Amino acid sequence: MVYYFKARPAAGDYVIYMGLDKHENEDLIKYGLPEDIWFHVDKLSSAHVYLRLNKGQTIDSITSELLEDCAQLVKANSIQGNKLNNIDVVYTPWLNLKKTPAMDVGQVGFQNPRLVRTTRVEKRINEVVNRLNKTKVERTPDLKAEREVHNAAERAERKAQIREKNRRVELDRIEKEKQAEIRSYKGLMVSDKMTSNKDIASKGKSLQEMEEDFM
Repeated sequence: MVYYFKARPAAGDYVIYMGLDKHENEDLIKYGLPEDIWFHVDKLSSAHVYLRLNKGQTIDSITSELLEDCAQLVKANSIQGNKLNNIDVVYTPWLNLKKTPAMDVGQVGFQNPRLVRTTRVEKRINEVVNRLNKTKVERTPDLKAEREVHNAAERAERKAQIREKNRRVELDRIEKEKQAEIRSYKGLMVSDKMTSNKDIASKGKSLQEMEEDFM
């Protein structure tokens, strides 16, 4: 079971989601997408909350309003964290998560600790939490299938980009050859290198004589 929430409309059309328990979190860790940002209460047990950004966005695209929604949802879904004030919530791109065989179910580490950010949550804001809970939808998605569909779309897009790049390279090559041919033609047509019939007559030579001189 995965719980889905809608961020505040003013923040944009974003989906926030989390697993039912630590076992569900294992699949979320395994089948996340590059656009996902992971949230967790620092040093305390809490739900694993994910924010799915739009394609092309990064962690720097998260606005303060959107960050507050995610941080409040994480705090509200931490048994200890929900009771405390001034807690820290850590967040990082899904791609930065690390899972090793030695880790317990639901436990996760980081590839690069420098890519982990922290936001301070002074207290629970019921208005935010209640608004998010009103948008809550429970679903049982096929996370593996969703990941495969995403990967297929990514591959198709990369192939299209490669085709477009090759097309542009070929057009550039053709244009360069065309310009080189034009320059070569202009070089052959330079007037001071050409001999007209008038020039031949002024020198008193016939066309046949000129041809014999050339030979």
